[in-house]
Amino acid sequence: MSWVILILLIDVAHVYSTLFRTYWNKKNLARHKTLYLAIPILCYVISVLLYTLNDMLFWRILAYLAVFHFIRQQYGIMRLYTRNEPQGTFRSWLDNMIIYAATLWPIIYWHCTPGRNFNWFVKGDFLITDAATIKHISAYFYLLIMMSYVINEGVCFLRFRTINIPKNMVIAGTILTWYFGIVYFNGDLTFTLLNVVSHGIPYMALIWAFERMKAGKDKNKTAAKSIVAQLLFFLTSIIVFAYLEEGMWDGLVWQEHPDIFGAFTILPIVTNKEILAFVIPLLSLPQTTHYVLDGFIWRKQQ
Repeated sequence: MSWVILILLIDVAHVYSTLFRTYWNKKNLARHKTLYLAIPILCYVISVLLYTLNDMLFWRILAYLAVFHFIRQQYGIMRLYTRNEPQGTFRSWLDNMIIYAATLWPIIYWHCTPGRNFNWFVKGDFLITDAATIKHISAYFYLLIMMSYVINEGVCFLRFRTINIPKNMVIAGTILTWYFGIVYFNGDLTFTLLNVVSHGIPYMALIWAFERMKAGKDKNKTAAKSIVAQLLFFLTSIIVFAYLEEGMWDGLVWQEHPDIFGAFTILPIVTNKEILAFVIPLLSLPQTTHYVLDGFIWRKQQ
């Protein structure tokens, strides 16, 4: 029960934190209204078509879209801490390589190792094959990139007597959570705890901090409001939305946790494939919209 609640509070809730940067942000909504309206419509139509063609095709594309989103977030957070450093240099290139190696190699390992006791969304969503050669070769590249990064950081420290601690903490955290969550341990709970926590909490914190920073520029608007009250509203609203969404999933589709979502047991379980083709894309719409919108909302003009 506890890990289900953890997913609810972090994974699903972090999806709804996007609301504060998009649909609940009056300036951004006015500036990008067409985009914000078009994306969920397109996501739903495409999802319905995919599920109608093949339900596993829908889950598979959704899983790979989620992986891309997770990887890009780690890259984006790392870049936040290197924005004042010269770009286009060997060091910045190596920063990119290490963050992608830290995330992509565990995914490659996962794909090349049958028998993992966890899935991204549903069983069979990843294309798993027993490819030991690819797994071993990619591991050598992974270690080579890690060694190159450590050596380069050491040389830079000896030369300039300075080190970017936040950047290295992000990189080290990414290496540890993705390696232990996917490669070292082989359990659903560990994967959920390490990868979901390391993704959801920083994302929510980033949304909150960024919106607070923007609001802080207008002292007249923020002076009359309590930061604590705003934070409580932020957390409460996304948790409530998360609970409602997970309750709908459990009541209509999964029916696995009546002890947590008891109020939703009155809902009829949907088993008809034609109806599921509309229900599941609708329930997953917050996620798909979040994945796509995230590619736009962190641009400088936002």
